[in-house]
Amino acid sequence: MRGIDAVMGRLDDAARDELAALYRDLHQHPEPAFEEKRTAGIAADRLREAGFEVRTGIGGTGVAGVLRNGEGPTVALRADMDALPVLERTGLPYASTNDGLMHACGHDMHVACLTGAAHLLSAGRDQWAGTLVALFQPAEEIAAGAQAMVDDGLFDLTGRLSVVLGQHVLPRPASTVFIRPGEILGAADSMEIRLYGRGGHSSQPERTVDPVVLAAAIVMRLQTVVSREVSPFERAVLTVAQIHAGHKENVIADEASITLNIRTFSPEVRRTLLAAIERVVNAEAAASGAPRPPSFHTLNAFPLTANDPGATADVTDAFTTRFGAARVADLAPMMGSEDFGVFGTAAGVPSVFWGLGGIDPSQYARAEREGRLAEDVPGNHSPFFAPLISPTLPMGVEALVTGALTWLSR
Repeated sequence: MRGIDAVMGRLDDAARDELAALYRDLHQHPEPAFEEKRTAGIAADRLREAGFEVRTGIGGTGVAGVLRNGEGPTVALRADMDALPVLERTGLPYASTNDGLMHACGHDMHVACLTGAAHLLSAGRDQWAGTLVALFQPAEEIAAGAQAMVDDGLFDLTGRLSVVLGQHVLPRPASTVFIRPGEILGAADSMEIRLYGRGGHSSQPERTVDPVVLAAAIVMRLQTVVSREVSPFERAVLTVAQIHAGHKENVIADEASITLNIRTFSPEVRRTLLAAIERVVNAEAAASGAPRPPSFHTLNAFPLTANDPGATADVTDAFTTRFGAARVADLAPMMGSEDFGVFGTAAGVPSVFWGLGGIDPSQYARAEREGRLAEDVPGNHSPFFAPLISPTLPMGVEALVTGALTWLSR
């Protein structure tokens, strides 16, 4: 691949140290969905320093930088910015200073990697031709940020894209990238269901319709949906994550609410699960004598994430050439979800998404050997999730640069 050595040669020790400091700063200052003002400001400033045309406030707090460098393809690189409502328990010296918020999914790593790649590609403009677009997206965790940026006129700034590329740090061995064509991340739907009962004194249950008992019946019945209504050859998950009801131990509440989440890889299975949820909830409410039907409220919906086969083959070949076959592994499909694919779908262009290992390889190998991966290797969304800064950060920068130059250096 023409020019990559010249571009990556600028990632010297000083540049690595500066990016590591940026990562630690971002990790210390997490911000929730659509409130990533500080993070967005840092990203915008770094892009301006690198000579990008920058627009802020896209879809709320989104940032887009455009660097035009002659005739050629337009390649978009994307990083998400939002943190999670998780109390950090890593004990790191650069742990979150915002109580109850944590970059438990690695979006701080994504931002730092894209910032580094943007600077290297800008400094190495003599090695490529085309247009580079850097997207810093808000609100990935609630499946809203990508669509918000698109709806707010993102493509008016970027023009027609040729491809969209992105990556996600994973609890896998560092110094390795993980990629595959086709479906890689499941679709996800989350909803809140409000159940209506008739409250009263706990000593007189016969005068009430207890929504707690109703909620319990629904939770138990929903456990059979995947096991009895979905083929064992399909993949699906249904999780009831929250139950809320009541305020006093001697009062039967009027209402209860449950929140649940489903994960699917097939539109048909998704329809089956959604229909079954509505059927079970309504039937149990009727069986309990509820005074009114339950209400259903959609919280978020993530689309299926699928890599374009042709574009993925090109990126995989570039990774293999750059890193060697031993550092490029298959990315097994996961039930986790992303809204990254919204950009490529909305633009009508291919998209490619890959995994970036972030765990000490010896720690991972030991845990795998002892059958303790779940216990000893904290995953995304864990309060203990802490990717290694090095080599994860420089590897992530190099992966983005390699992916971009797969098109821009042609």
